[in-house]
Amino acid sequence: MADAFIYGSSVEGENFTDRETETKRLKANFEHGVNTLLISNRRIGKTSLVRHVKNQVNAKKVSVVYLDIFDCRSEYDFYNKLATAVLRQTASKMDVLMQNIKTFLGRVSPKISVSPDPTMDFSLSLGITPKEYAPEQILNLAEIIAQKQGKRIVVCIDEFQQIGEFPDSVTVQKRLRGAWQLQQNVSYCLFGSKKHLMTNMFQNKSMPFFQFGDAIFLGVIPVKKWVPFICEKFKKHGLSIHEEFAARISDEVEGYSSYVQQLAWLVMLKTESVVTKEIVDAAVNELIAQNTALFMQQTEGLTSYQMNMLRALASGVHDGFLSKEVMDEFRLGTKSNISKVKKILIDRDLVEVRENGLYISDPVFQMWFRKYCL
Repeated sequence: MADAFIYGSSVEGENFTDRETETKRLKANFEHGVNTLLISNRRIGKTSLVRHVKNQVNAKKVSVVYLDIFDCRSEYDFYNKLATAVLRQTASKMDVLMQNIKTFLGRVSPKISVSPDPTMDFSLSLGITPKEYAPEQILNLAEIIAQKQGKRIVVCIDEFQQIGEFPDSVTVQKRLRGAWQLQQNVSYCLFGSKKHLMTNMFQNKSMPFFQFGDAIFLGVIPVKKWVPFICEKFKKHGLSIHEEFAARISDEVEGYSSYVQQLAWLVMLKTESVVTKEIVDAAVNELIAQNTALFMQQTEGLTSYQMNMLRALASGVHDGFLSKEVMDEFRLGTKSNISKVKKILIDRDLVEVRENGLYISDPVFQMWFRKYCL
């Protein structure tokens, strides 16, 4: 049953469901050179969508380069990661890769480590430094290769919010946009896991990447799409699940893709033939238990006021925090303190602002908090 439900990593093929509208829009952007800014909460499926579209485009006309910059801590960390991804993913063979490195980055001495296992990939380290290359030379590398190959390149950058953590970040962002907006053969798809940071980078008029491209706000997959997907997976493995329980699996985690797959997997593991209410109840409790260590880490070090704000949200209070009743009931401190508490919790990605108020961002975190912290 290893291929039944996938979570914790991007999904492809038969494990990918719905997203027809988003797929069509993103595919058109890739093929027509439109920059894309993809914004959503964690565990919604941004990476899976991008990889899905990557497999949909015509590879003869468009090369899609993907890189995750979560571990980048400086500007040149990013340039090394970018150059490595572009060179590797636009070369079909090792000899082509080495020739491209020599042609486009002749001053570097790449280090390549090849595994003795033929099924394993190889690692490539370029070691680019400011002494060897100016930023613009690296930022224009994809454009030069695209011109040489006579095809369009789409560079997809995951965890793009890390750019905002670099020293002198705004200057770096201006440098990136200044180079990228002039390119004719390369477009960019930028996305990340911290919604509030990404929203600020893309929606704040004072930020360099404001209106850089087509902003797509990725919502959850609706229950009506999850139900047939879940039921079919159970049927394929000789098990039976009523549509009511399939819908509950989605509803329990508010349709968050990764959690839906994880909860469905836990239900499947506990099912011998037919899913029951007791099985779903037990799977929900196990889902909470599996994430307890992470949630404890996320709340470690929070002040009593910050915990009290979470208690208010978990209790169903989403606005009116400045009213005397709410302030007294949940012991939120002074009015000026409430503003500071909200900002800290938003910065930590524990809560988010929605149209009708402030909410806990993660549905499973909310279940855990209600169970252990109220």
